[in-house]
Amino acid sequence: MIKHLFFYTLLLLPFCSLAISLDKVRFHNEATDTTKISKILIEASEIRTDKPQERVDFIARQFLGTPYVAHTLEDSIEMLTINLDELDCTTFVETVIALAYTIGEYRTSWRDYVYNLERIRYRDGAKTNYASRLHYICDWVINNTHRGMFIDATPRLPKCDYAIKSIDFMSKHRDSYPALSDSATFAAIKQIEIGYRNHRFPYIKKEDIKNKEVINALRPGDIVALTTNVKGLDVSHLGIITFVDGVPHLLHASMKAGEVIIDPLPLGEYLRRSRSLTGIRVIRLND
Repeated sequence: MIKHLFFYTLLLLPFCSLAISLDKVRFHNEATDTTKISKILIEASEIRTDKPQERVDFIARQFLGTPYVAHTLEDSIEMLTINLDELDCTTFVETVIALAYTIGEYRTSWRDYVYNLERIRYRDGAKTNYASRLHYICDWVINNTHRGMFIDATPRLPKCDYAIKSIDFMSKHRDSYPALSDSATFAAIKQIEIGYRNHRFPYIKKEDIKNKEVINALRPGDIVALTTNVKGLDVSHLGIITFVDGVPHLLHASMKAGEVIIDPLPLGEYLRRSRSLTGIRVIRLND
């Protein structure tokens, strides 16, 4: 009886979707985007698991081969941008999380995905302007964990350490961000950065990634943020953990490869080869 009620509820939920004002949404191609969202949601809903990471891993693989394109969120007017045909490392991870979160709510409507994407991408779940977007990963993690969207699992993992940095890359590189030519927007970003002076955050050093305890603690479907030694910045890349022959690899939108790939290098080796990368943070959807 319970099983029948579950499937009955799953069928009804798309027709009870949360209200979305589509005038604030910018699609790359509304027909193909909404069709692909619906297809992935339906297919992912058939996975009988209560583990969010398994949903994340499955959904992430649906985007293998998708072209890497940067700056797809940038426009003269800040809108909730949806583009499943072109992804960078951040939009790839946000897209996957929003899809997995929607399935976790037993919903299969693309409108619910749109609602959840806004909740993940913007401060307190609501888009207002450019500064309301969670540009820095430290800000993105803190705001979303505070609202229960996901958890920072890093402190629970073996070999966890802490770094302290002042996060102010955007204001220090104002010319690289066209939106910051507006004085009010620039002031709003600077105000956000004030909250991250001498910011302390957990991470696992790259030399510890090959440690067996660390490897055993990682899960397929973990969201991984690659920390950096670039001044004013905490994280320079995002991806998702997947395992190849028992070894963690990065499933990510790769600028070098020009598409979403499972990186051929094990995660530990990927980090070792980069002078600017210092380690990882691990983010998980709530069980």
